[in-house]
Order: sequence, then C-alpha cells, then structure tokens
Amino acid sequence: MPIRNINRERGLSHYGISRTFRVFFDLITIRFLLRYLSRPLHFFGTFGLLSLLSGSAVVAWLGVEKFLRNIPIMASHGPLMMLALGLLLGGLNLLAIGLLGEMQVRHYHEPRHRAPYSVDRVLRSQNEEHSVSE
Repeated sequence: MPIRNINRERGLSHYGISRTFRVFFDLITIRFLLRYLSRPLHFFGTFGLLSLLSGSAVVAWLGVEKFLRNIPIMASHGPLMMLALGLLLGGLNLLAIGLLGEMQVRHYHEPRHRAPYSVDRVLRSQNEEHSVSE
C-alpha cells in the first residue's frame, strides 16, 4: 500500500531518545508475554539456574583455595566471595519467582478448565468428514 509522507507545517517533533527507550521496553514486554505467559518458570528458571551454577562454581573454587592451598579467603578474595553469595541468593530468588508464576498460571487456568490458547478454526480432511457423518 503506498504511503504519502506529509511534511510538518509547524512545531517540533516530540519523538526523542526517551520515547525510543519506552518503545524498546514495550517490545521486550510483548516478546516476554508472547513467549513465557503460560510458562514463566522457563524464563526465570533459566536465569536462576545459570546464577546458581556460576555461584556454586565460584564457591567451589574458593573452597579449594581455602582448604587445599590455605589462602585466607576474606583477605584475598572477599569481594569475589560476596559476588558468589549474591549469585546464589539471586538464583534462588529467580527460581522462587518462576515457581510462584507457574502456580499463578495454573491457578488461573485450572478452575475454569480454560485452555491457555484459543482455536481460530478447525480444519478437517474429506476422509474425516465422511467418518464423522456416518
């Protein structure tokens, strides 16, 4: 379809960088809702497990440093230990949010036996139509 651009007669455009960010965040929200509305644990669980695994790896490395090499952890790796604890707690929180989201999705869809999708139309082949009518 052809588009005709009309030049602005007066005034300035109010479309700035702040509006660009708002549109970008709206697009991210729409993408999230389309992909993860009925399965929030897939989104939050992925990041939660990555965070838990990376925090556990750092804690394991710090344990090796402490017990096998006798290095004082707080003196030499204090900030790294705090990062590992933050990763572990953040991962647990993300998993908990995902589980709570899953429970809310189930709670919303189960009582009314409502499907999380809608059927636009049903297509049948000619063989199915003959077997249904007989």
